[in-house]
Amino acid sequence: MSDPRNVAHGKKVAQEKHHEQTKPSGGNKRKSRKGNESIAPPNQPSETPPPETTKAAPGELEKSVVVLSKLKDMEFHSRANIEALAELSLTIEDELKQKEFAEPIGALYSAQDGFHSKIAALIESYEAKCESLKPTG
Repeated sequence: MSDPRNVAHGKKVAQEKHHEQTKPSGGNKRKSRKGNESIAPPNQPSETPPPETTKAAPGELEKSVVVLSKLKDMEFHSRANIEALAELSLTIEDELKQKEFAEPIGALYSAQDGFHSKIAALIESYEAKCESLKPTG
């Protein structure tokens, strides 16, 4: 079985390649000093219309599906983190008898569980949004 980190890295590389291929040419944009972000020239109006005042823009569904996929990937890793923290908690408390670390690891577990609950709720509502963007017919 392959290492999940390699699988995740491969998925990320594939997404980046896809993003680079579908990226529109930014002729009117210039690179910032950091080189990671584009900055629109100051005298031009915003290129994106205000949300909810227009119909779904072309490609909005596809981009939303990519966002949903990334959220689901985060949720998957969150669940794995919860399982790892539970194992570490048992090791620290039962095997190593390091009771002074039981409370901090429990706090991490609670924080990760809270994150997991919130991202699961977000995924559910975002899935509904993606469904509303699908063309009818």
